[in-house]
Amino acid sequence: MRDKPLIILGLVIFLILITFPAWYNVINGKATYVPDPVVREGQGDCIADGDWMRANHMDVLNEWRDLVVREGVRVHETEDHRRFNMSLSYTCMDCHSNKEEFCDRCHDYLDVDPYCWECHLEPALMTPGEDH
Repeated sequence: MRDKPLIILGLVIFLILITFPAWYNVINGKATYVPDPVVREGQGDCIADGDWMRANHMDVLNEWRDLVVREGVRVHETEDHRRFNMSLSYTCMDCHSNKEEFCDRCHDYLDVDPYCWECHLEPALMTPGEDH
């Protein structure tokens, strides 16, 4: 029983170390940071609501990839009958044209490494008329 204070001290040190990342980020304000991607204005509406797109854009891009490449379908029609070409390079990147200010802000924040640019040319590398 003489080791009781040492055991308690060890548990306190363990709890401080294990919870350090959480309280350190709260103290430094990093836990409340949310990236603010830049969208080019005046290009019209997106295919869906912004909150929905933030949560589901990867599913949309995967679905579009499969439809275009495997089935040859190239036009997406929304529930309200608006039509969009299924193109990352031209439909999406028309409004979200700056990869660093739009895509990379959130992907870097979330530490996600998407594979879009393994097949597609990055917007800065594209020349007018290319469709990738």
